[in-house]
Amino acid sequence: MRTLTSADGTTIAYELTGSGPAIIVVSNVAEDHSSVAGLTTALAKDFTVISFDRRGRGASGDPQPYDPAREIDDIAALIDILGGSAALTSGSGGCGLVLDAAGALGDKVSGLYLYEPPFIVDGSRPPVPADSVEHLEALVAAGRRSEASEYFMTEVVGVPGEYIPMMKADPSWAQMAAYAHTYAYDGRIWRGLQDGTPLPTDRWTIDAPIAVAVGANSEAFMRTGAEALAAILSNVTVLTLADQDHSAFWAAPEPVAEQLRTFLLDNGTTVSG
Repeated sequence: MRTLTSADGTTIAYELTGSGPAIIVVSNVAEDHSSVAGLTTALAKDFTVISFDRRGRGASGDPQPYDPAREIDDIAALIDILGGSAALTSGSGGCGLVLDAAGALGDKVSGLYLYEPPFIVDGSRPPVPADSVEHLEALVAAGRRSEASEYFMTEVVGVPGEYIPMMKADPSWAQMAAYAHTYAYDGRIWRGLQDGTPLPTDRWTIDAPIAVAVGANSEAFMRTGAEALAAILSNVTVLTLADQDHSAFWAAPEPVAEQLRTFLLDNGTTVSG
């Protein structure tokens, strides 16, 4: 992997592959760049792709206190490597950072493809507890990282408790526990977006075309959230990914890449990397 120095002096590790229009793949909470390797490979057939370790993950630095604005600086530095303009994509929790980055960076962002941002805008599912960030920080500070992962999965994601023992038996649980501090990081980004109330109308001003994709087999609140974003931003297209659910961004990279490619290239995302 290569490295760059972000605006505050933090080292950010990244991988650069492919050729063509530029795109940055942003990983989800409790993941490093390896989690999106399948999508990165699929996109590299047609794009110049950067995947990277977000702060607190992998080979990137993690200065304290954490500030979400510094993650936007990191993306800006990566865009500069790609020539000053790039599309952004992420799935699930990473979509919050992508939207904030696009709002802050203006014409540096040429387009967005968001896969199932987990907005909670009504009573169709329970809201995230208002004190979740503080609770997660306390668990991590006490060294109870596995408990933090369990709390995040049950109280934030909404996984039924009976599934937790099976998840703990999978090797991926150890990595989630190792990155448990990042639950609170993304929780800060998502404040105000998962409390069961309408999305804020003053948080994002984005001119670039935005696709919000929802799996045909996903929970209904995902489409409700996508349509809520389309209601406050005029340049949002809501797409359906046939035969897929919330896992598609990671488990079905080829159909995700094909839908992303079609949307971005049809909407003028032609900046070469």
